[in-house]
Amino acid sequence: MKKILVMLFSLFALITMLNAENTQQNKPKMAYQAVPAQKATIVQKGDEKNYCPICGMTLPMFYKTNHAAKAQGEEKQYCSIHCMVEDKELNGTKLTDMRVVDNKSLKLISVKEAFYVVGSSKPGTMTMTSKYAFKNLDDAKAFQKENGGEIKNFDEVYAQVAKGLEKEKKMVAQKQAKMQKMGEKIYEKMCKKTDMKFTSTAQAKAYITKNKLCGNMKGKKLQAVGIYLSRR
Repeated sequence: MKKILVMLFSLFALITMLNAENTQQNKPKMAYQAVPAQKATIVQKGDEKNYCPICGMTLPMFYKTNHAAKAQGEEKQYCSIHCMVEDKELNGTKLTDMRVVDNKSLKLISVKEAFYVVGSSKPGTMTMTSKYAFKNLDDAKAFQKENGGEIKNFDEVYAQVAKGLEKEKKMVAQKQAKMQKMGEKIYEKMCKKTDMKFTSTAQAKAYITKNKLCGNMKGKKLQAVGIYLSRR
């Protein structure tokens, strides 16, 4: 009887371990750019603080490419250098105190002291060419050794982004057009209806979340509905 109990206990322990492993394997893997919300430094204020003011993407989900700057004393935070450059070059926003996330410490540092690894195998944000920044050159070199790419300073990266801005905006516009169609379908099926008018995706997403129009919707679905509501 004792042997049977020992065998049953061992079998139960094995099943529990296998279930735990399967749960871990089936758990969605966080994208490289993303960090848990509690680890992200968000400098913007108000209901829209967690969203990029240009494209509306959720900042913690793309935190490792986040940039921040002051516009007439007000803090703005962008999902990427692409959106920051777009705000400055195309929207004419005067930006000062530009910062970027150091991928090692996850803290915001001055862009002038950052070493960017450009064109690594890691995914880009709002671009096909990834750009990740580091405060220390040794950290940038270690990342480069593992993932490839070139090390550049901020002025070089800014010039590269500004030069390819129109081309990348067209690419982004095509993706957003598809997201808009998807967002309309999701909105009709899953959300409470509203007559509110929105001037940006960030504003729409903040309203959706605050008022729970679509329950606890997050991620790609929320982005799609936000794009749709801001453009309808």
